Amino acid sequence: MSCIGVVVIGRNEGQRLVRCLDSVLAAGAPAVYVDSGSTDGSVQVARDKGIAVVSLDPARPFSAARARNEGLVALLAACGGLRYVHFIDGDCELAPGWLEAAAGELDRNPRAAAVCGRLRERHRDQSIYNRLCDIEWAGEVGLIDSCGGVATYRVAPFLAQGGFHADMVAGEEPELCLRLRRAGHEIIRLAAEMGNHDAAMVSWRQWWKRSVRAGFAYAEGAARHGRSPDRYCVRECRSIWLWGAAIPLAAAAAAWPTGGWSLLLLGAYPLQAWRIHRRMRRRSYGPGDAALYAAACVLGKFPALQGQVRYVLRRLRGGPVQVIEHRPTAASR
Repeated sequence: MSCIGVVVIGRNEGQRLVRCLDSVLAAGAPAVYVDSGSTDGSVQVARDKGIAVVSLDPARPFSAARARNEGLVALLAACGGLRYVHFIDGDCELAPGWLEAAAGELDRNPRAAAVCGRLRERHRDQSIYNRLCDIEWAGEVGLIDSCGGVATYRVAPFLAQGGFHADMVAGEEPELCLRLRRAGHEIIRLAAEMGNHDAAMVSWRQWWKRSVRAGFAYAEGAARHGRSPDRYCVRECRSIWLWGAAIPLAAAAAAWPTGGWSLLLLGAYPLQAWRIHRRMRRRSYGPGDAALYAAACVLGKFPALQGQVRYVLRRLRGGPVQVIEHRPTAASR
Protein backbone atom coordinates (compact mmCIF):
# COMPACT_ATOMS: atom_id res chain seq x y z
CA MET A 1 0.00 0.00 0.00
CA SER A 2 1.89 3.04 -1.26
CA CYS A 3 -0.36 5.67 0.35
CA ILE A 4 -0.15 4.53 3.98
CA GLY A 5 2.66 3.78 6.42
CA VAL A 6 2.89 2.55 9.99
CA VAL A 7 4.66 3.95 13.05
CA VAL A 8 5.18 1.47 15.88
CA ILE A 9 6.21 2.79 19.29
CA GLY A 10 7.42 0.78 22.26
CA ARG A 11 9.50 0.38 25.39
CA ASN A 12 10.46 -3.06 26.71
CA GLU A 13 7.43 -4.76 25.21
CA GLY A 14 9.11 -8.16 24.86
CA GLN A 15 7.03 -10.78 23.07
CA ARG A 16 4.22 -8.28 22.57
CA LEU A 17 6.49 -6.29 20.25
CA VAL A 18 7.32 -9.41 18.24
CA ARG A 19 3.60 -10.04 17.64
CA CYS A 20 3.07 -6.37 16.79
CA LEU A 21 5.89 -6.17 14.26
CA ASP A 22 4.86 -9.46 12.63
CA SER A 23 1.31 -8.15 12.16
CA VAL A 24 2.62 -4.92 10.63
CA LEU A 25 4.94 -6.78 8.28
CA ALA A 26 2.04 -8.99 7.20
CA ALA A 27 0.12 -5.85 6.18
CA GLY A 28 2.84 -4.97 3.66
CA ALA A 29 3.02 -1.26 4.43
CA PRO A 30 6.26 0.68 5.02
CA ALA A 31 6.97 0.93 8.74
CA VAL A 32 9.30 2.37 11.33
CA TYR A 33 9.79 1.36 14.95
CA VAL A 34 10.45 4.06 17.55
CA ASP A 35 12.08 2.91 20.77
CA SER A 36 12.02 4.78 24.08
CA GLY A 37 15.07 3.47 25.85
CA SER A 38 14.31 -0.26 25.89
CA THR A 39 16.72 -2.58 27.64
CA ASP A 40 15.18 -5.88 26.51
CA GLY A 41 16.64 -6.05 23.01
CA SER A 42 13.59 -4.48 21.30
CA VAL A 43 15.76 -2.44 18.94
CA GLN A 44 17.59 -5.51 17.70
CA VAL A 45 14.32 -7.42 17.31
CA ALA A 46 13.01 -4.74 14.97
CA ARG A 47 16.26 -4.54 13.01
CA ASP A 48 16.38 -8.32 12.61
CA LYS A 49 12.95 -8.11 11.01
CA GLY A 50 14.17 -5.49 8.56
CA ILE A 51 12.23 -2.60 10.10
CA ALA A 52 13.83 0.84 10.32
CA VAL A 53 14.45 1.96 13.91
CA VAL A 54 14.44 5.35 15.58
CA SER A 55 15.97 5.36 19.06
CA LEU A 56 14.83 8.40 21.00
CA ASP A 57 17.53 10.56 22.56
CA PRO A 58 17.30 10.00 26.35
CA ALA A 59 18.45 13.56 26.96
CA ARG A 60 14.83 14.61 26.44
CA PRO A 61 11.88 13.13 28.38
CA PHE A 62 10.23 10.13 26.76
CA SER A 63 6.57 10.22 25.81
CA ALA A 64 4.31 8.36 23.43
CA ALA A 65 3.49 11.68 21.78
CA ARG A 66 7.16 12.41 21.09
CA ALA A 67 7.74 8.89 19.81
CA ARG A 68 4.87 9.10 17.33
CA ASN A 69 5.95 12.51 16.05
CA GLU A 70 9.56 11.48 15.50
CA GLY A 71 8.44 8.22 13.97
CA LEU A 72 6.35 10.02 11.38
CA VAL A 73 9.25 12.33 10.52
CA ALA A 74 11.47 9.31 9.88
CA LEU A 75 8.74 7.52 7.91
CA LEU A 76 8.15 10.52 5.65
CA ALA A 77 11.88 10.89 5.10
CA ALA A 78 11.95 7.35 3.77
CA CYS A 79 8.57 7.41 2.00
CA GLY A 80 7.76 11.00 1.16
CA GLY A 81 4.56 10.28 -0.76
CA LEU A 82 2.56 8.86 2.14
CA ARG A 83 -0.88 10.39 2.65
CA TYR A 84 -1.91 8.40 5.72
CA VAL A 85 -0.13 7.06 8.78
CA HIS A 86 -1.26 4.42 11.22
CA PHE A 87 0.10 4.69 14.74
CA ILE A 88 0.23 1.52 16.78
CA ASP A 89 1.66 0.75 20.21
CA GLY A 90 4.06 -2.13 20.66
CA ASP A 91 1.59 -3.97 22.91
CA CYS A 92 -0.95 -4.23 20.08
CA GLU A 93 -1.44 -6.31 16.94
CA LEU A 94 -2.72 -4.93 13.67
CA ALA A 95 -5.85 -6.65 12.37
CA PRO A 96 -5.68 -7.95 8.78
CA GLY A 97 -7.45 -5.58 6.42
CA TRP A 98 -7.49 -2.59 8.76
CA LEU A 99 -5.12 -0.42 6.74
CA GLU A 100 -7.25 -0.95 3.64
CA ALA A 101 -10.43 -0.11 5.56
CA ALA A 102 -8.92 3.02 7.08
CA ALA A 103 -7.43 4.25 3.80
CA GLY A 104 -10.74 3.59 2.07
CA GLU A 105 -12.65 5.72 4.59
CA LEU A 106 -10.11 8.53 4.35
CA ASP A 107 -10.33 8.38 0.55
CA ARG A 108 -14.13 8.60 0.66
CA ASN A 109 -14.37 11.34 3.28
CA PRO A 110 -11.97 14.24 2.66
CA ARG A 111 -13.06 15.90 5.94
CA ALA A 112 -11.91 12.91 8.00
CA ALA A 113 -8.55 13.54 9.65
CA ALA A 114 -8.41 10.40 11.78
CA VAL A 115 -10.04 6.98 11.69
CA CYS A 116 -10.11 4.24 14.30
CA GLY A 117 -11.88 0.90 14.58
CA ARG A 118 -12.66 -1.88 17.05
CA LEU A 119 -9.72 -2.58 19.32
CA ARG A 120 -10.10 -5.71 21.43
CA GLU A 121 -8.29 -6.85 24.54
CA ARG A 122 -6.19 -9.92 23.73
CA HIS A 123 -6.65 -11.57 27.14
CA ARG A 124 -10.03 -10.13 28.07
CA ASP A 125 -10.94 -12.78 30.63
CA GLN A 126 -7.57 -12.93 32.34
CA SER A 127 -8.60 -10.26 34.84
CA ILE A 128 -11.41 -7.82 35.56
CA TYR A 129 -8.99 -5.02 34.69
CA ASN A 130 -8.44 -6.43 31.20
CA ARG A 131 -12.24 -6.70 30.87
CA LEU A 132 -12.51 -3.02 31.72
CA CYS A 133 -10.04 -2.17 28.96
CA ASP A 134 -12.03 -4.21 26.44
CA ILE A 135 -15.22 -2.38 27.44
CA GLU A 136 -13.49 0.98 27.04
CA TRP A 137 -12.25 0.09 23.55
CA ALA A 138 -15.83 -0.59 22.36
CA GLY A 139 -16.91 2.98 21.61
CA GLU A 140 -19.79 4.19 19.48
CA VAL A 141 -19.40 3.85 15.70
CA GLY A 142 -19.57 6.96 13.53
CA LEU A 143 -18.61 10.56 14.18
CA ILE A 144 -16.72 10.83 17.50
CA ASP A 145 -14.85 13.48 19.45
CA SER A 146 -11.53 11.65 19.73
CA CYS A 147 -9.65 8.43 19.17
CA GLY A 148 -6.93 6.70 21.17
CA GLY A 149 -3.27 6.08 20.55
CA VAL A 150 -3.94 3.39 17.96
CA ALA A 151 -5.49 5.10 14.94
CA THR A 152 -4.95 6.13 11.33
CA TYR A 153 -4.36 9.80 10.53
CA ARG A 154 -4.33 11.87 7.38
CA VAL A 155 -0.77 13.19 7.24
CA ALA A 156 -1.48 16.71 5.94
CA PRO A 157 -3.79 17.93 8.74
CA PHE A 158 -1.71 16.08 11.32
CA LEU A 159 1.36 18.05 10.26
CA ALA A 160 -0.62 21.27 9.91
CA GLN A 161 -1.59 21.00 13.57
CA GLY A 162 2.00 20.26 14.61
CA GLY A 163 1.24 16.66 15.55
CA PHE A 164 0.98 15.59 19.17
CA HIS A 165 2.29 17.84 21.91
CA ALA A 166 5.49 15.98 22.77
CA ASP A 167 5.50 17.27 26.36
CA MET A 168 2.17 15.59 27.14
CA VAL A 169 2.60 12.23 28.86
CA ALA A 170 -1.13 11.43 28.83
CA GLY A 171 -4.20 12.58 26.94
CA GLU A 172 -2.27 13.72 23.88
CA GLU A 173 -4.60 11.93 21.43
CA PRO A 174 -7.92 13.60 22.39
CA GLU A 175 -6.08 16.93 22.67
CA LEU A 176 -4.89 16.62 19.07
CA CYS A 177 -8.36 15.53 17.97
CA LEU A 178 -9.75 18.66 19.59
CA ARG A 179 -7.42 20.83 17.52
CA LEU A 180 -8.29 18.87 14.37
CA ARG A 181 -12.02 19.31 14.97
CA ARG A 182 -11.55 23.02 15.59
CA ALA A 183 -9.86 23.19 12.17
CA GLY A 184 -12.98 21.69 10.58
CA HIS A 185 -11.94 18.05 10.37
CA GLU A 186 -13.80 14.94 11.51
CA ILE A 187 -12.83 11.94 13.64
CA ILE A 188 -14.49 8.67 12.62
CA ARG A 189 -14.82 5.27 14.29
CA LEU A 190 -15.53 2.36 11.96
CA ALA A 191 -17.10 -0.96 12.89
CA ALA A 192 -14.14 -2.76 11.29
CA GLU A 193 -11.65 -4.69 13.40
CA MET A 194 -8.54 -2.59 14.00
CA GLY A 195 -6.47 -4.89 16.20
CA ASN A 196 -5.79 -6.50 19.55
CA HIS A 197 -4.34 -4.86 22.64
CA ASP A 198 -2.47 -6.60 25.44
CA ALA A 199 -2.89 -4.52 28.59
CA ALA A 200 -1.37 -7.19 30.85
CA MET A 201 -3.25 -5.52 33.70
CA VAL A 202 -3.84 -8.07 36.41
CA SER A 203 -3.69 -6.17 39.69
CA TRP A 204 -5.50 -3.43 41.57
CA ARG A 205 -2.28 -1.42 41.75
CA GLN A 206 -1.95 -1.38 37.98
CA TRP A 207 -5.56 -0.25 37.55
CA TRP A 208 -5.04 2.46 40.16
CA LYS A 209 -1.95 3.85 38.40
CA ARG A 210 -3.76 3.82 35.05
CA SER A 211 -6.60 5.81 36.64
CA VAL A 212 -4.07 8.25 38.14
CA ARG A 213 -2.80 8.77 34.60
CA ALA A 214 -6.33 9.52 33.39
CA GLY A 215 -6.81 12.12 36.11
CA PHE A 216 -3.50 13.74 35.19
CA ALA A 217 -4.57 13.84 31.53
CA TYR A 218 -7.86 15.57 32.33
CA ALA A 219 -6.06 18.15 34.45
CA GLU A 220 -3.61 18.96 31.69
CA GLY A 221 -6.37 19.08 29.09
CA ALA A 222 -8.33 21.58 31.18
CA ALA A 223 -5.19 23.65 31.81
CA ARG A 224 -4.51 23.90 28.09
CA HIS A 225 -8.04 24.39 26.73
CA GLY A 226 -10.43 24.68 29.67
CA ARG A 227 -11.05 28.39 29.14
CA SER A 228 -12.05 27.91 25.51
CA PRO A 229 -15.75 28.00 24.52
CA ASP A 230 -15.96 24.18 24.50
CA ARG A 231 -14.61 24.04 28.09
CA TYR A 232 -12.39 21.09 27.24
CA CYS A 233 -12.03 18.59 30.14
CA VAL A 234 -13.59 21.02 32.65
CA ARG A 235 -16.64 18.83 33.25
CA GLU A 236 -14.46 15.78 33.85
CA CYS A 237 -12.22 17.64 36.30
CA ARG A 238 -15.19 18.96 38.24
CA SER A 239 -16.63 15.47 38.45
CA ILE A 240 -13.35 14.10 39.78
CA TRP A 241 -13.13 16.75 42.51
CA LEU A 242 -16.82 16.37 43.41
CA TRP A 243 -16.80 12.58 43.80
CA GLY A 244 -13.17 12.17 44.82
CA ALA A 245 -13.01 14.95 47.43
CA ALA A 246 -16.02 17.22 47.99
CA ILE A 247 -18.66 14.62 48.87
CA PRO A 248 -16.56 12.46 51.24
CA LEU A 249 -15.03 15.50 52.93
CA ALA A 250 -18.43 17.14 53.41
CA ALA A 251 -19.88 13.93 54.81
CA ALA A 252 -17.00 13.51 57.26
CA ALA A 253 -16.81 17.18 58.31
CA ALA A 254 -20.51 17.41 59.09
CA ALA A 255 -20.81 14.01 60.77
CA TRP A 256 -20.42 15.32 64.34
CA PRO A 257 -22.72 18.39 64.13
CA THR A 258 -25.39 16.42 62.25
CA GLY A 259 -25.25 13.39 64.52
CA GLY A 260 -24.03 11.26 61.63
CA TRP A 261 -26.83 12.19 59.24
CA SER A 262 -24.35 13.76 56.83
CA LEU A 263 -22.98 10.29 56.13
CA LEU A 264 -26.11 9.72 54.07
CA LEU A 265 -24.31 11.77 51.41
CA LEU A 266 -22.21 8.69 50.75
CA GLY A 267 -25.34 7.05 49.39
CA ALA A 268 -24.73 9.11 46.26
CA TYR A 269 -22.00 6.65 45.25
CA PRO A 270 -24.17 3.52 44.85
CA LEU A 271 -26.83 5.71 43.22
CA GLN A 272 -24.30 6.98 40.69
CA ALA A 273 -23.12 3.43 40.03
CA TRP A 274 -26.74 2.36 39.43
CA ARG A 275 -27.23 5.20 36.93
CA ILE A 276 -24.09 4.22 34.99
CA HIS A 277 -25.17 0.57 35.09
CA ARG A 278 -28.53 1.45 33.56
CA ARG A 279 -26.87 3.49 30.82
CA MET A 280 -24.55 0.61 29.94
CA ARG A 281 -27.44 -1.84 29.86
CA ARG A 282 -29.24 0.45 27.41
CA ARG A 283 -26.13 0.18 25.25
CA SER A 284 -26.66 -3.60 25.20
CA TYR A 285 -23.87 -4.54 27.63
CA GLY A 286 -24.44 -7.62 29.77
CA PRO A 287 -25.23 -7.16 33.46
CA GLY A 288 -21.74 -8.28 34.53
CA ASP A 289 -19.88 -5.89 32.24
CA ALA A 290 -22.27 -3.07 33.07
CA ALA A 291 -21.79 -3.57 36.81
CA LEU A 292 -18.01 -3.80 36.49
CA TYR A 293 -17.80 -0.65 34.40
CA ALA A 294 -20.11 1.26 36.75
CA ALA A 295 -18.06 0.29 39.80
CA ALA A 296 -14.82 1.29 38.07
CA CYS A 297 -16.24 4.68 37.05
CA VAL A 298 -17.23 5.47 40.63
CA LEU A 299 -14.14 4.10 42.36
CA GLY A 300 -11.87 5.56 39.68
CA LYS A 301 -12.59 9.10 40.88
CA PHE A 302 -10.21 8.58 43.82
CA PRO A 303 -7.06 7.65 41.87
CA ALA A 304 -8.06 10.22 39.24
CA LEU A 305 -8.05 12.84 42.00
CA GLN A 306 -4.53 11.76 42.87
CA GLY A 307 -3.60 12.35 39.24
CA GLN A 308 -5.14 15.83 39.35
CA VAL A 309 -3.18 16.71 42.47
CA ARG A 310 -0.05 15.31 40.88
CA TYR A 311 -0.54 17.62 37.90
CA VAL A 312 -1.06 20.66 40.13
CA LEU A 313 2.09 19.89 42.11
CA ARG A 314 4.07 19.41 38.93
CA ARG A 315 2.92 22.84 37.69
CA LEU A 316 3.92 24.44 40.98
CA ARG A 317 7.31 22.78 41.14
CA GLY A 318 8.10 22.94 37.44
CA GLY A 319 10.42 20.56 35.66
CA PRO A 320 9.75 17.67 33.23
CA VAL A 321 6.93 15.18 33.71
CA GLN A 322 7.72 11.51 34.14
CA VAL A 323 5.72 8.95 32.18
CA ILE A 324 3.05 7.32 34.36
CA GLU A 325 3.30 3.60 33.64
CA HIS A 326 0.71 1.16 34.95
CA ARG A 327 2.81 -1.98 34.53
CA PRO A 328 6.43 -3.11 34.65
CA THR A 329 8.10 -2.27 31.36
CA ALA A 330 10.22 -5.40 31.15
CA ALA A 331 7.40 -7.55 29.81
CA SER A 332 8.14 -10.88 28.26
CA ARG A 333 4.68 -12.37 28.05
